[in-house]
Formats: sequence, structure tokens, C-alpha cells
Amino acid sequence: MEKKNQSNGTANQHSKSLFRFDGKPDLSAAMPLGIQHVLAMIIGNVTPAIIVANTLKLSPKDATLLIQYGLLVSAIATLLQIYGVWKLGSRLPVMMGVSFSYVPVLVSIATSYGNVGAILGAQLVGSVAAFLVGLFIKPMRKLFPPIVAGTVVLTIGLSLYGIGINYIAGGTPGLPGYGSAQNWFLGILTLLVVLACSSFGKGIVKLGAILIGILVGYVVALFMNAVNFAPLMSAEWVLIPRPLYFGMEFHGTAIFSMVLMYIVNSIQAVGDLSSTTIGGMDREVTDDELFGGITGYGVTAAIGSLLGGLPVATYSQNVGIVGQTKVVARKVFAIAAFFVLAASLVPKFGALMTTIPRPVIGGATVGVFGMITMSGIKLITQQPLTARNMSIVGMAVALGMGISTSPAALAQAPQWFMLVFGKSPVVIATLAALVLNLIIPDKTLEQEQKEREEMDHSSQTA
Repeated sequence: MEKKNQSNGTANQHSKSLFRFDGKPDLSAAMPLGIQHVLAMIIGNVTPAIIVANTLKLSPKDATLLIQYGLLVSAIATLLQIYGVWKLGSRLPVMMGVSFSYVPVLVSIATSYGNVGAILGAQLVGSVAAFLVGLFIKPMRKLFPPIVAGTVVLTIGLSLYGIGINYIAGGTPGLPGYGSAQNWFLGILTLLVVLACSSFGKGIVKLGAILIGILVGYVVALFMNAVNFAPLMSAEWVLIPRPLYFGMEFHGTAIFSMVLMYIVNSIQAVGDLSSTTIGGMDREVTDDELFGGITGYGVTAAIGSLLGGLPVATYSQNVGIVGQTKVVARKVFAIAAFFVLAASLVPKFGALMTTIPRPVIGGATVGVFGMITMSGIKLITQQPLTARNMSIVGMAVALGMGISTSPAALAQAPQWFMLVFGKSPVVIATLAALVLNLIIPDKTLEQEQKEREEMDHSSQTA
């Protein structure tokens, strides 16, 4: 009888465990951990929509809707991943949200075509590409080794710095007050608060560094009369989703860019899903989990394009929390997803986000862009830095960043070529890294050293 009671006690302990995916911990334990995940991703989730809305000069109402629809799709995507439907969904403890990695392409499409519909049309086609990657993930992984995926992520990070600095200065050149001392003060203050919290803080202060930085910058901006509350006052309390509100357009150059990004981010999802299982569950990710995770990602992208939400992806900062805390209980992530879902249905929340001054957003996100860059470097250094690998990274980044920062170099090229290759460095870097990885012979450091020794020997005997 005593053994039976011990067995029942052990089973009950496991059933409430925070460290088992099927665990059902008490709400008192799961709630704060779920909120922690929301805090880690909420600002990053809404900022890309704010950037796109500002690029397109959307009305306050449409800017708020773009934010709300992004939150709605993020909640749907997270619930699909943690619970699964049929074979869709990884059934792993991950959070999904609107991704910064798409921002260069989103801004490029917005600048070229001037509306959200062009983004959503390209996104719908990109969702098909993501789904196909999921179907054929095993053979496709060979085309995106860490040296290629890392080069793409590195280029994404580098390409975002200009956006961050422009936001610190006030948005875009030509806007009233752009580059003013007030803007730089707000931006640098926010940046320093984020840096201090992430470097010296502990627990929730460290995890919520970006949120704390924005709150401090926002409060200071209030005292400086730098906050416009008009969008908040005019926003409604309840959102009733209207599919295809922003319309949908299909442009070949936009589609090409978005398809490339969906393929790259699908491969990147392999890294995030693998990090989740290794860091939080002490095991490798399975083929079924990868298949379900990436095909689910593709289906969610299609849903997002119809609802008006910008592209979502797995959130690496939440993956980092899983690795740090080892908390993997599905209940924790369900609570986080429902918080995001509730926020998506209250337009006042989205409108409040649009009142954040641009310098504050810039100061808070420059560090995020830096972390994206360092993530790329971390991926690159997973493979030995042979002469071949350094050539791939160096040439791909040089072509991508060089052409995008010197658009006049393509002045004589056809317009379609300029739209595809002259706007976003990510497209060029991705194609260059893929091709170079396929055509340059793979050699180890030892083989390269042996070649040098043979060349040295030949020159001495000649």
C-alpha cells in the first residue's frame, strides 16, 4: 500500500511538473511564467508593424489594425504549434510572433508598391514555399548548412542598423525634428536603460529589459510633450477581424523576395526547434516535429496573409528562456498565447503601441538588431572558418550590403532587376551564399594546410 501511495504521489508530481511538456502545473506557478514569455516577445511582435505602418504613412486606424492582426496571427500560430492539428504543428514549447528578419523585405516592398496588399500577396505565395520546405525538410536542410543560414542572418542584422538609427533620429529624413537633440536624447536614454537592465539586471528585470527601456523612454517623452495620444483616443475597444481588409496584390519581384525569405526562415526554424528540444528537453528534435513545425508555419503564413497579419516566425528570445529555465509545460505557453490573443482583440492596445515615439522604438531595438547579427555570427562559426567558408561569407555579405547601399550602381539595369536585387541586401546575400556553397569545393582546415605545404615545397624545389 505504501508503494502504491508513493507511486501515486510521483505520478501526481509529474502531472503538475513545469518541466514536462504534458505537465499541468498549478495556475499560480504557470501564470507568471506565461506572462514572462509575453513580456519577452510583445514589443518585438508589434514593432515591425509600426515600422511598416510608418513607411507607408498609414492612418492611425490602419496602423492599429496592422498591429492587432499581427498579434492575432501570432496567437493562432503559437496555439497551432503547441497543440497541433492533424500533422500540423511541432507540439513543442515555442512562441511565434511577427519577425524582425522580414523587415528589410517588408520595407522594400512597401517602398516600391506603397500598400500593405503587395506585402500580403507576396506573403500568401511565400506561405506555399514554407509549406513545401516542411514537406521536404530533410533533403533541403543540406542546402542551408550553418555557413549559409548564418550568412543570411548576419546580413539581416546588418541591414536593420540603418532603420534603427533613423528611428533614433526621428523616423526618416525630412520629417519635422529629424536628427534633433531631443530625439537623440530619447533614443540614447532608452538604449542605455535596455543595456543596463540586460547587463546588470536579474530575473524579470533582465528578461524584460526592452520593455523596461521603452517604459522609461515613454515616461520621459511624456514629460517632454513628445507623445501624441490622438490614435489612442480614436481607437475602438473591440476588434472584429475583417479578412482581406488591406486587400491583396501580386507582384513578381515582391513574391520572389518573400519566397526567398520564407525558405530561409523555414530553415532557421529548424535551428529554433532544435534549440528548444536540446535546451529544454535534453534531446534532439525529431523529423515529425520538424515536419509539423514548418508545415504549420506555412499554413499560419497563409492565414496571416488573409487576416492582414505580417509574417511570423519562431521567437529566439523565447527559445532562450526555455533553455535557461527548462520550463516546457504546454500550459505555460497556452497562457502566454491567450494573453496575446486577448491583446489582439483590443484595438486600444494596438493604438497605445503607436503612441510610442520613434526615437524610443529605435533605442530599444538597436540592441535587438545587434543580437540578430551576433546570432548570424554564432551560426557561421559552427563550421570551421576555412578559406572557403570565409569566401562564402565575405563575398555574399559584400555583394548584399554593397549593392543595397549603392543603388545608383544598378541605375542602368532594368526596373524589375532593381526591384528584386537593389532594395534588400538579404535577397542578394541569400542567393550568393547558396550558389557559392554549391560551387566552391569543400575543404577542411587540414586539407588547406596541406595544400599550402605542398605549394611551399614546390616553390622551394623549383
